[in-house]
Amino acid sequence: MSRTVIHGGLVITASDEIHADVLIEGGRIAALAAHDSDTAEGWSADRRIDATGKYVIPGGVEGQGCSARVGP
Repeated sequence: MSRTVIHGGLVITASDEIHADVLIEGGRIAALAAHDSDTAEGWSADRRIDATGKYVIPGGVEGQGCSARVGP
């Protein structure tokens, strides 16, 4: 199963904004941990994405490709 870590970004959730790293396993969000925490530093991954200075929105859907036109 592939593992990806997105690190260094500002994670936006429905209720909070936190500087956290995101672990993705097999295409699903597996965990969040505070950026530079022992937990996040211990994650091994096939791929690491540097999101420093960027927003990370776990579970967010890109609106351009997923919207349907309603009406005339």
